[in-house]
Amino acid sequence: MSTTALSPSDPNHPEPAPAGPTHWVLTLSCPDGPGIVHAVAGALARLGGNITESQQFGDPLSGLFFMRVQVTADASREGIVDALEPVADRFAMTWVLDAVGRRLRTLLMVSKAPHCLVDLLYRERSQAMPIDVVGVVGNHTDLADIAAFYGKPFHHVPVTRETKAEAESRLRGLVDELDVELVVLARYMQILSDDLCREMPGRIINIHHSFLPSFKGARPYAQAHDRGVKLIGATSHYVTGDLDEGPIIEQDVARVDHSRRVEDLVAIGEDVERQTLARAVRWHAEHRVLLDGHRTVVFR
Repeated sequence: MSTTALSPSDPNHPEPAPAGPTHWVLTLSCPDGPGIVHAVAGALARLGGNITESQQFGDPLSGLFFMRVQVTADASREGIVDALEPVADRFAMTWVLDAVGRRLRTLLMVSKAPHCLVDLLYRERSQAMPIDVVGVVGNHTDLADIAAFYGKPFHHVPVTRETKAEAESRLRGLVDELDVELVVLARYMQILSDDLCREMPGRIINIHHSFLPSFKGARPYAQAHDRGVKLIGATSHYVTGDLDEGPIIEQDVARVDHSRRVEDLVAIGEDVERQTLARAVRWHAEHRVLLDGHRTVVFR
């Protein structure tokens, strides 16, 4: 049975009727088989749509087919949905339709490290990162001034072992109140509960250094320096109930040598972290990341 996912969904994200051709992005997954590309392209062509970008991948391991299409069409959302629904039903598709470039309503979560927060807010403002940061949540108040500088409301939600359930209840309230579509853990140093992760599958992105499972705990870069590591890396992934084991979106590394001090490793690591997280967030917001079980398909 097919599942249709439309984002944005009325009335939370109403869109005006198009005055001319509108640029749409369609992503889908379904059991692999012949005729899928032909059927999708045919449905769009019958609307007078012009495909401007198309990527597809068939995974022999999962038996699933994945596709991302950008198309310009002088048609309403309802018209495109009506044209695609028979195709989706025929191939048992899970699919998402959105306007190209629409900014996802995003909540950033932080602790004390500022580098990822500053980078994402800067990219949103100056580099057309397709997100709309509707708030910043911190379990400490250290970064409230940075949020204020960028004109973002800061919500202090302290977390202790005794108040963790209460804090997550408040977080759920903010997600609902602010109509949040994406949560980004921008070096947020708290573990989210399994229940919260299950409530938002594929909608929470995290970043961490790639030393794991080595060098756990405090001062991982000092531990790495003591062991003489030669690569500094970062991993950005979707959050699941399994700590730091969710589907990976992006990874990167930088090479170091014996001459680097601990402070150098920290600075290099922060650079890699912010670039890796920024790519993951951008690709997610552009609907370039599709879940394939414990893995992802990323159409760059």
